[in-house]
Parts: sequence; C-alpha cells; structure tokens
Amino acid sequence: MSAALAAKYGIKNVDLIRTEAFVNGKWINGDSKFTVDNPATSELIAEVVDTPVALIENEAIPAAVTAFNSFKKTTGRYRSGLLTRMYELMMENLDDLAILITIENGKSLADAAGEVKYAASFYQWFAEEAPRIYGDTIPSANGSNRIITVKQPIGVVGILTPWNFPSAMITRKLGAALAAGCTAVIKPAAETPLSALALGYIAELAGVPAGVVNLVPVSQEPTKVVGKLFCESPSIRKISFTGSTGVGKLLMQQSASSLKKLSFELGGNAPFIVFDDADIDAAVDGAIACKLRQSGQTCVCANRIYVHSKVYDEFSTKLVAKVRDNLTLGNGLHKGITHGPLIHGRAVAKVQQHVEDAVAKGAKILHGGKTAPHLGENFHEITVVGDVTHDMLVSREETFGPLAPLIKFDTEDEAIALANSTEFGLAGYFYTRDYARLFRVGEALHVGMAGANTGAISEAAMPFGGVGHSGFGREGSKYGVEDYIVIKTIVIGGI
Repeated sequence: MSAALAAKYGIKNVDLIRTEAFVNGKWINGDSKFTVDNPATSELIAEVVDTPVALIENEAIPAAVTAFNSFKKTTGRYRSGLLTRMYELMMENLDDLAILITIENGKSLADAAGEVKYAASFYQWFAEEAPRIYGDTIPSANGSNRIITVKQPIGVVGILTPWNFPSAMITRKLGAALAAGCTAVIKPAAETPLSALALGYIAELAGVPAGVVNLVPVSQEPTKVVGKLFCESPSIRKISFTGSTGVGKLLMQQSASSLKKLSFELGGNAPFIVFDDADIDAAVDGAIACKLRQSGQTCVCANRIYVHSKVYDEFSTKLVAKVRDNLTLGNGLHKGITHGPLIHGRAVAKVQQHVEDAVAKGAKILHGGKTAPHLGENFHEITVVGDVTHDMLVSREETFGPLAPLIKFDTEDEAIALANSTEFGLAGYFYTRDYARLFRVGEALHVGMAGANTGAISEAAMPFGGVGHSGFGREGSKYGVEDYIVIKTIVIGGI
C-alpha cells in the first residue's frame, strides 16, 4: 500500500509512509485497522493499525519507562544532537511531509509546507535549549549550609495531539520532552496518524534510542480508553494535551488519582479588534491570515472580529474584496488553491449552523454563506457575515471554520469588555497606531497571547498557551522545557 500511495501522490521517500505502531524501536502491525480518508475527496488513503490497548499498557508504556532509566542520564549536548538531526531530516523531507499533511488534513500544500517548517523549528529550538537546562546556587541563612538546585526530567510523558496541526502539535511537545531527558508515548489524532508516524520514522532514522519515542495510533472508539489509561497509569508522570476544553476537564479529573503534572492547550474564542486609528489594509491582511488560515481550523484563529463603527464600512468592503479576489477554495494538492476542506461533515454542519443562526437573528451575508458540495462533501464557502450581534451563536461559540463575523463597537472600553466576555483566553488580536493604546489593550485582554498589529503570532521562540478555560502551561520558547522538569534542591551542611 505504501508504494501505491507514494506513486499516487508523488511522495519520493516511500519509507515515510508508515501504517504500524512504533513501540520500543519496532514497527508493530496488527489485524485490527482503521481507515484514513482524504477530506478533500473522501477517498481512502490508508489503513492504519488500531493499536490494542493492551499493547499500549503492557509494551509501549513499560518500554518508555525502561528507556527513561538510561535516557535521563544522557547529556544535554547528546540530546541536542538528536534533535538537530531530527530537524535536518524533516527539512530534507519537507515536500513529502507536506503532501502527507495535505492528503490527510486537507490544508493547501503551501500551508502544509509552512507547517512542516514550523514543526521542524521546534526540534531546532529545543536542540539549542537542551544543553542549557541548569539550576541555581542559593545563599542560605545558615552560614554553614549551601543550597543548590538541579533540574531533572519528570519521567515518561503521555502526549495527546489533535488533527489540525498533525506535525507541529507533536514536535512542539516532543522537542521539549526530549530536550529535558524525558521519554514519550504519543497518541496522534485518528484523522491524521500518517504525519505522526512519519515523525516516528524520522526519530528512528535520527538514532533516537529504542523506547524513547513511541507512537500508538488508535481509532476514535478506543481514544477515550487510551486517554484514561494515560491519565491513570502511575508510570506516566506528565500529560501534554491539545484539544477541547471539555476533554481537558475530563483528563484533569482522571489524572487526579496519580497526581500528574499537566499542560493543556484547550479551546479558544479569540477576539480581533480593529480600532478607528488602525491601518485598515494591514488589518484586513491580518484578519485573513488569522481568521482564515487552514479554513479557520486553528485554535488561535480570530473567532469574533470587532470593528470600530467609524471604519466598519471601509474594513468590511476591503475584507470582502480581498477574500473574493485572492482566496481560492479546493483540493489542497491542486495548483493555485489557498484553502482546503474542513476535516469532516460535522465541522461543515457547525459552520452552517452558525451562519443560519446569525442570518435568522438579523446578520447579513457579505460573501459566501453556503456549503460547496460541487467541490466535495467537506467544503464550505469562505464566508463573511456583517451586522453580527452578541446574541448570535458565532459571538459565543468557537466556530472552527471559514466564517468571519463582523461586530461593530464604539469605544475602547467597550471593545475590551466584549473581547473579555468569554471564559476562554487563548489568543487575542488588535490593530492600532496609538502606542499608548497598544500597551493598554495588550495588558487588558484576558488571554495568554496577544498579537498587536499582526495576525500571525506563532513561532518556536514564543511561549504558547492560554488562561482560563483555554488551559495552562506554556509550549515553545525558553519556558517550554519547564513543564517537563522537576526542580530538586540539595542542601549541603557542615561547610
């Protein structure tokens, strides 16, 4: 099947196509399989092994425990070398990895290539951080004592990732874990396991020791069972999860019995504010980049676009024109396509529900508004809706689709109050040329990340994470390793 799949989609390195579990340095097949479909065409891409829960519990987790006993003793410089090699291998196979993302996720090939570069950058970043994980010497109140701290890896990490960034959501977590000296058991999303398994092959090729990285794909049905196993296993000392707030709450409850360290990147409902002194052309570009990236299926994309009433007409006219003239919906593998399908029919239905609810309550469709069955069952038109009010679903719920709702406001205080009128706090964006306002609003937004005069904030150097119901912990940046270490204090007396 791998050779046929490579030939069909032009993948040069057929070894990247893996459909087995990767446990203790070995590729393990099985009788039970689940299918992976191309959301653009609904065609079968591959059949992937449905890893038995017993294998995860009795082989994958114990393998990670055994590997940790030796891997934790390796030097930061050694782990840096592994991560550097993994970065290099990802970049060498960029085109093939991008194709894998596009055919199982649906995003355009250009967008997928951007994700591969973004994903690889975390290996590069944490390769540079690995040799620099060190503690402190603390003066003691007792003159004959000395206090020193050392940072040690927490242990085996359970990694649970979503489908919307099938490479980057793994590397952002795994890069930090390996830099710290942890081992990992990774359950990728059922919709997008091929990209994850390709990363397993890259880890193997880079010389990562057996048992340090384990990948266990499972279908939707046993996903809850595996999540519960990760949370309750005394051998797994930390869970890193990206997904919905509801699932995050459940995992937190299930982890209580084992008192795990947790880092959760959960749901978002990002505001995007355009003040009357903003550069409108820049704000339009930022809104398109932020709201419509991957057809709106990102956790940090703008969900509510607040536009000052003085510039509302100019902004809405320019936004619609740019969407109409510059964006093309279709199969992400085809030339000239900028935006692909949604991941499945449920996502399409939610977008349509939000559009219909808004129109029923008085909103106006400025562009799009319908599904696009002529392109495929998972396509929805890129849609801009004006005159949106706060009682509409799109103002309260995360759409996770190509729907840009425009909401008028009149004052800075009103905009901040509206932006903060949600339990979520992942990201927020605003455009202004007033530098005093830049600081006021940036500090007032109840979010973990704020973009001022930019719609693109994510990079390896930035601490990524939210507040409130958007979770806790930070990924990437110099802080990214902190969630994978414990601080040990050693007090030396009798000096």
